[in-house]
Amino acid sequence: MTISVGIADDQQLIRLGLRVLIESEDDLDLRWEAEDGQQALELTRTSPPDVILMDLRMPVLDGISALRQLSADPALSAVRVVVLTTFESDENVLAALRAGAAGFLVKDAEPADLLRSVRLAAAGESLLSPTVARRVIDSLRGTAEPARPRVHPGLDALTDREREVLTLIGEGLNNEEIGRRLFVSPATARTHVSRAMVKLAARDRAQLVVIAYQAGLVR
Repeated sequence: MTISVGIADDQQLIRLGLRVLIESEDDLDLRWEAEDGQQALELTRTSPPDVILMDLRMPVLDGISALRQLSADPALSAVRVVVLTTFESDENVLAALRAGAAGFLVKDAEPADLLRSVRLAAAGESLLSPTVARRVIDSLRGTAEPARPRVHPGLDALTDREREVLTLIGEGLNNEEIGRRLFVSPATARTHVSRAMVKLAARDRAQLVVIAYQAGLVR
């Protein structure tokens, strides 16, 4: 199956590097490039790709505003967005998570990680490494969130094992790592993750991290 990809970044050099990388892969197809969030939004509506690699800081319409509009459009619910970011300087990471980002990729990431993030996003998963997860959690600690845990209404519907899996997701573990921790297969771990996402109405794995932290499961 060929995965169609859109690129949204205002830096020509970044777009060039991403284009070369994507076009070098037989299972990836570059559908379009956009220089700003508004252009990305328009291109997505006319020619929706499977995955968008989107910068947060762009002119005309920033990445978060574009992401919010994409997430609010039922016709584009299948489009997955992987955010390109420099974590050290971006204060909008949490806003992107809440807006529906499928994952995060630091701009100086290894090419293999970028390709993996595209394929994972297309498969309905997310690339959220332990390092990224820790940064997200550290950012959460620095926000004006209430000290009291915010209990998600769907938590009561989780089984003990699904709650345990949610906690491990909050720590940044992928399915293979969760399987090793719980002595189950990656496929079984994936099943638990999928069920937790449905019960918590989470768009993707990245949002599960926020839910786990806000519920006090990760400290």
